[in-house]
Amino acid sequence: MNLLDFEKPIAELEAKLADMKHLANGSDDTVKAAIQALEKKITDLKKETFDNLTGWQRVQLSRHPDRPYTLDYIYEITTDFIELHGDRTVGDDKAMVGGLGTIDGQTFMMIGQQKGRNTKQRQLRNFGMANPEGYRKALRLMKMAEKFNKPIITFIDTPGAFPGLEAEERGQGEAIARNLKEMFMLKVPVICIIIGEGASGGALGIAIGDRVLMLENTWYSVISPESCSSILWRSWDYKEQAAEVLKLTAKDMLGNKLIDGIIKEPLGGAHTDVKGMAAEVKKVILHHFHELNKLSPQDRINQRIDKFCAMGVVKE
Repeated sequence: MNLLDFEKPIAELEAKLADMKHLANGSDDTVKAAIQALEKKITDLKKETFDNLTGWQRVQLSRHPDRPYTLDYIYEITTDFIELHGDRTVGDDKAMVGGLGTIDGQTFMMIGQQKGRNTKQRQLRNFGMANPEGYRKALRLMKMAEKFNKPIITFIDTPGAFPGLEAEERGQGEAIARNLKEMFMLKVPVICIIIGEGASGGALGIAIGDRVLMLENTWYSVISPESCSSILWRSWDYKEQAAEVLKLTAKDMLGNKLIDGIIKEPLGGAHTDVKGMAAEVKKVILHHFHELNKLSPQDRINQRIDKFCAMGVVKE
C-alpha cells in the first residue's frame, strides 16, 4: 500500500479495526460497539484530514502512484475508444494519447497526457512529459475533431513539457504556442479537466477550453513547488512554503476565477474509488457538453476568448 505521511494515522486505525474484526466474536455486543465506535472515529478522522489538507499535501495526493491516469478515465467512461497515433511529421509521442470514444451515444475526441505505473511504462511515457510532436499530435486530433464536428475533452496530468535539448531543437515553445492560438478558435465544444498535475506550459498546451475544471486534489500552476523553491531559496527544502504561496490548489484557482469548477473526489482521493471517480467525471462532462452544445460556434469562441482575456485583470 502506498501511504502518504498524513495518511499514516488513518492507516494505523484501519489496521487496528481489521484486527478487531478478525478476532471479534460475532455474538459479543461489547466488541460490536467498540468496532462501530472505531469505524466512526476513522470516518471522522478521514473527513477532518482531507478537508484540511495543505497545498503541499494536495500536490502529494495529485502524484499518488495509484491515482487514475488519462487512459484509466477514458476506458472507464467510453465503450469503444480507438486510439490515434502520430503527428504526421516526426513520430508518435507516447506521453500524449488521444483518440475517439463514445459516451452515452455521443462521440468525443479525447486527448491527454499519460504517465506510467512502473519503471518500464514511465520510460515509455516519458513520465507524462510530452515532446513537441506530442503537442502537434494533440493539435492534429483537435483539428480532426473540428472537421467532423466532434466535441473535445482534454485530460491534463503532467509535471511539464519535456525540457530536453532535443525537444527545444524540434520547437517545443512553438508547438505549445500554436496549440494555444488554435484552441482559442476551435468551433467545437472544448472541455479541459486537470486530473493530476497541471504544471506550466506543458499543461496549458492542451488546456484552452470553454470549460476548465479541476479534480479536488489536483494542482495547476506556472511552476512546481520544488522548482519555485529552488529558484527563490536555492533549495528544495522550502517546497511546502512555495506550495502555499503559489495558490495552486483547485479551491485557490476557482477563487481567482482561473477555472470554471471543481469536481469532488471520493473521501481519501480519486485512487480510493476509481470507478466512482470516473462516473463523476462522466456526469460532469455530459452536463457541460449539453450546456455548450446549445451555443453557436461563434458564441463559444467569443466566450472562450473573453474568459481568458479577463484573467489577471484588476478593476479599481
